[in-house]
Amino acid sequence: MAVDIGDKAPDFALRDQHGAPVRLSDFLGKRVVLMFYPLAFSGGCHGELCAIRDDFLVAAPPDVQVLTVSVDSMFSHRAWADREKFNFPLLSDFWPHGAVAQAYGVFDEDKGFAVRGTFVIDGEGVVRWKAINPTAAPRDISGYLRVLDDIS
Repeated sequence: MAVDIGDKAPDFALRDQHGAPVRLSDFLGKRVVLMFYPLAFSGGCHGELCAIRDDFLVAAPPDVQVLTVSVDSMFSHRAWADREKFNFPLLSDFWPHGAVAQAYGVFDEDKGFAVRGTFVIDGEGVVRWKAINPTAAPRDISGYLRVLDDIS
């Protein structure tokens, strides 16, 4: 079942690239950009997460938290984050396999990973904006700041 604009964002607890548990509800009071991506170390995902690191985080207001999610293991995320100097949480939806992506309606059952789903969640935990891109269609991250301005 897909999460729609106006819905309460489903809470979750996943481990980041350092093994630390991260809950969506830990960020109440902040705006969250929740990004699902197919697989670490893949070309399109690499470009998107580098754009988050190099462009978006530099310009984002201090009350914005980026959380990225894929079905890769915590260990893959750690290797990728260390290599690319990603300083935001890369969350592992490894087991139960893709459960969080399924809860948000962005899990591709045939391929076994998430499509490129993005959800902007306000400080009260409500989804205020979403975009779902097919696996082969990278996101335009430059528009995220405009979206956040609209829900400040």
